[in-house]
Amino acid sequence: MTHAALNTRFTQRFQLSTPIALAPMALATGGALAAACAQAGALGLVGGGYGDLAWTQREYMLANELLKNDTANHARLGCGFITWKLDENTEALDWILTQKPCAIMLSFGDPRPYAVRIAEAGAQLICQVQRLDQVPQAIEAGAAVIVAQGGEAGGHGANALEGRSTFTLVPEIADYLATHSPNTLLLAAGGVADGRGLAAALMLGADGALVGSRLWATTESLAATGAKNQATHTSGDGTARSEVFDILRRKNWPAPYDFRAIRNDLHRALENDIAGLKANPDAARAAYDAGVKAGDFTRAHATVGECVGLITDVPTAQELIGRISKQAIHALGRHVF
Repeated sequence: MTHAALNTRFTQRFQLSTPIALAPMALATGGALAAACAQAGALGLVGGGYGDLAWTQREYMLANELLKNDTANHARLGCGFITWKLDENTEALDWILTQKPCAIMLSFGDPRPYAVRIAEAGAQLICQVQRLDQVPQAIEAGAAVIVAQGGEAGGHGANALEGRSTFTLVPEIADYLATHSPNTLLLAAGGVADGRGLAAALMLGADGALVGSRLWATTESLAATGAKNQATHTSGDGTARSEVFDILRRKNWPAPYDFRAIRNDLHRALENDIAGLKANPDAARAAYDAGVKAGDFTRAHATVGECVGLITDVPTAQELIGRISKQAIHALGRHVF
């Protein structure tokens, strides 16, 4: 049952009890987390990420198994992919579509080449954008939902030159959709970590919120325990957006995208000479790889956004979603607008 304050077009469209979607974070949003979010009444999107077929199959099948006896919750299960990686290989998407997901989310690239096969499979298309000028392409692809991602977000997003703030991007896209595509739903992403953020997203004109970093720091997340612990002791001042960790991880992301994570010791040592790092990355990569192997997050990265200062514990996904929803109901009920 959805509380009246949280009853939106998004909850109605996907039969949710709260207007929250789990961000499909590559290598962190596995089947256990997606299933837990679906069971908590949110939209659970497995992180298909870079399109690794074996990983995607394993995690999506785990979610299927966890939800197999619950038709209502199973209907809240979908998957998300990095679009420019699909341009190289679509086998993971093609397999997922045989599983009848409720939704497919595409981010970072042109969604139009994949729109027909997603629609024919009966899945709703969710398109993430970082700028207003990307919205018409998403509408042309037939997006049922657009996610407006601000630069506050953890992980990949638009760089400082091209990115926007969630607080201004969401209402601007809301106004654009109201005029040009009123049946397309809108989710806010980037910095939503508690009920205040969810309430704010709704007040800015969104139909709900895509939550990444805060759900990354839950017990079901596949993120490393050491990374989660580091996040609980880091303030919102403690992240940076740059190319550093993409270079260290050998990820060839196209412009205008880069990566936000905790600004640890290794990042600080490298961030002022990106050109030098690109020219001679071997020593830094060796330090990073050793950090990952040792679980040393002064060198390995923790993928969280600016909302990390609001992350103080590592609860279950169900506990967290309930907490955020109750906080949002309280905030919306105060009528201090």
